Amino acid sequence: MSGHPEPRPARRWPFAASGAVAAALLFGVAEIVSVLFSPASSPLVAVGAAFIDVTPAWLKDFAIDVFGTADKLVLLVSMGVVALLVAAALGLLARRRQVTATVLCGAIAVLLGAAVLSRAGTGVADLLPTVAGAAAGLVALNGLVRLARRRAPDHASGEAAGPRPETARRTFLIAAGLTTVVAAVSMAGGRALSAAGNAAVATRDALRLPGARRTAAALPGGVEAVAPGMPPFVTPNGEFYRIDTALSVPRIDPSTWELRVHGLVEEEFTLSFTELLEKDLEETWLTLTCVSNPVGGDLAGNAKWLGYPIRELLARARPQGGADMVLSTSADGFSASTPLEVLTDDRAALLAVGMNGEPLPLEHGFPVRMVVPGLYGYVSATKWVVDLEVTRFADKSAYWTQRGWSERGPIKLASRIDVPRGFETLPAGGAVLGGTAWSQTIGIDRVQVQVDDGEWQDATLAAEATVDTWRQWSFDWDGEPGDHTARVRAVNRDGEVQTSERADTVPDGASGWHQVRFRVE
Repeated sequence: MSGHPEPRPARRWPFAASGAVAAALLFGVAEIVSVLFSPASSPLVAVGAAFIDVTPAWLKDFAIDVFGTADKLVLLVSMGVVALLVAAALGLLARRRQVTATVLCGAIAVLLGAAVLSRAGTGVADLLPTVAGAAAGLVALNGLVRLARRRAPDHASGEAAGPRPETARRTFLIAAGLTTVVAAVSMAGGRALSAAGNAAVATRDALRLPGARRTAAALPGGVEAVAPGMPPFVTPNGEFYRIDTALSVPRIDPSTWELRVHGLVEEEFTLSFTELLEKDLEETWLTLTCVSNPVGGDLAGNAKWLGYPIRELLARARPQGGADMVLSTSADGFSASTPLEVLTDDRAALLAVGMNGEPLPLEHGFPVRMVVPGLYGYVSATKWVVDLEVTRFADKSAYWTQRGWSERGPIKLASRIDVPRGFETLPAGGAVLGGTAWSQTIGIDRVQVQVDDGEWQDATLAAEATVDTWRQWSFDWDGEPGDHTARVRAVNRDGEVQTSERADTVPDGASGWHQVRFRVE
C-alpha cells in the first residue's frame, strides 16, 4: 500500500454548471452583438420565432388560453430553461469527453445559425452574433471544465501537486460567477441598446401625424354602460391586447419603409411612408377581435384608428379578373389572406398609421398596419405590413391557413359578461350586471340575460358608436342570497340570435353563450 489516500472523484455539479453558464454567455454575447444587425439576428429570438412557426394550432390555442398575452414571455422563459438543461448535459459530457462535447456545441451553433437565416429579412451577415456568441460560449465551457477538473494531488499516479481543494473550488466559483455576470449584463445591455438605439423608437416619439380628411364622429353620450367595474369603451393603447407571431417586435425605420402592391393587377407600385402620410387619411372607430378569443375572453379591444382606405390603393392597382384575395405580408414574415371584396367595398378597411390619437405603438404595428372591420385579425390585421399581393385563394395560402385555420375569418356574433367576475361575491340588496357585445358591420339590436334558469330578459343597451364597434350593456338584478349563474346572448340587426352551440377557437373562432357563477351574501 502506498499510504496515500485515494483521490476524491470530481463532483458532477461543477461540470453541469459549466455548461449552463457557457450557454448563458453564448446567448448574452449574441444578444449584445445583434444590436448591430437585424432583431432576428439574435439566436434566442430566431429559435423562438422558428418554434412559433412550427407550433400546431392546438398548442398555440392552449398557450393563449392559459397564458393570454403573456404567451411570448412564457415561451422565452421555457426556451431558456430548456437551453440551460441541454447545456448542463453537455457540461457533464465534457467531464470525460470534452472533444465530443465541443463538437456537439458546434453542431448546436450551426442549428442556431440556420434558425437565424430562416427569418424574413436576414442575411449571411446576421450570422455574426451567433458566431461571436458560440465562440465565447466554447471558450467559457472549456475554461470552466478545466477548472472543474482541478483536484487534490494524486500521489498514487505521480501527478504533480495541484491546488488545495478549497482553492480550486473558490477559483471555479469566482470564474463561473464572473462569467454569469458578463452573460447577464450582455443580455440586459443588448435588449436595452436595441430598444434605445433603434431609429424606429426615436422617429415614432418625434412623429406628428397629419390631420384626417375625414374625422371619426364624436362618441355619443352614454356609450359606456352604467355598471361599476366595466372596462372603458375605448381601450387604452397600453392595455390593448397583443397576439401575433413576432417574438421580438420589429423596429422599422419609417424612412426605409415601403409597401409593395403587386400580383394580379394592372399597375404594380410601391408606396413610401412619406407618400402615405400625404394622402387623404381617414379616422374610424373599430373593435378588433382575435380568433383565439374564447367565449367570454378579453382578446378584443376598441380604438380610434387613422389611416388610408385600402380600397383606394387597390383602385390604383386595378385588380385583374379572377382575383379574389389579397395576401398581406409583415416585415417578420407573417401573412394574412383577406377576401378582395372585403377590401374594396365601402367598409373602413384602413392602412393604419395612428391609434387613439398617436402613432401606432411599436408592438401594434408601427409604422403601418392593416385594420379591417368584420374579420378576425389572423386574416386581416397584418402588423408591420410591407407587401400586398393581389392573388387567388386557390393559388396562395397564408400563415395560419397553412396551420389548419379557416382561410376566411368573419367575426362571429358574440357577447360577454364583464361584471360580475366569475365567483365574485356581491352584496345583497340588488346588483348591476354589465358586459359587451359585438356584431361588426351589422350592429347589435338586443342583449338578453338569463339568471339561473329563469326567463331571458332584455338588458339595457348603452349608446352605439358605430356598427363596427362593440356595444356595452347593463342589467339590474335583485336576487336572493346564495350561488347564482348568469348567461348572456346577443341579437344583431339582421335578427340573428347568438348561438348556444359551443365551438372551439380552431378553425374559425369560438361560439357559445358566456356564463359566470357568482354569490350573493
